[in-house]
Amino acid sequence: MRFSSAKSIPLVPVIVGACLALSLFAGPVQAADTVHPVKMSKAQIAGAIFEDYDPVVSTHDGNTTHDVEVFRTESGLFDAGMYRSGKVRAEINEPYGVHEYMHFLEGGVTLTSSDGTVTEIKAGDSVVIPAEWTGVWDTDGYTKIYVIYSPDAPIE
Repeated sequence: MRFSSAKSIPLVPVIVGACLALSLFAGPVQAADTVHPVKMSKAQIAGAIFEDYDPVVSTHDGNTTHDVEVFRTESGLFDAGMYRSGKVRAEINEPYGVHEYMHFLEGGVTLTSSDGTVTEIKAGDSVVIPAEWTGVWDTDGYTKIYVIYSPDAPIE
């Protein structure tokens, strides 16, 4: 089958979305000898995951975030999970450093690229931020599913 360029399906979101689906069903990080799929329920995806697992909770400049990592490769170059944040405004002056696919479940974010391009993301939207991106990340709060790929070094 051949697609014209005007009607072709963007492959990056499709491929990243497939990786996201696979990673969500991989379950939390497990010991190497007990790797098996663990299905996430709709309730967990709706936010219960922050109660079901022990999220990494951090506070910076009065903002508390919750990060539940559901999958991480042994190399540390690929990572997936769910993240919840309150109000944040961050100026990203150095390249973002990782390729990140995000699907927003609640809230949203305004991404203003260094060239002035503004991208509004709201609940139900997905976005891919390339490792080279710089700009301003501005939000009143959100919950997202994320998939991260680091081409150069393990994700910290």
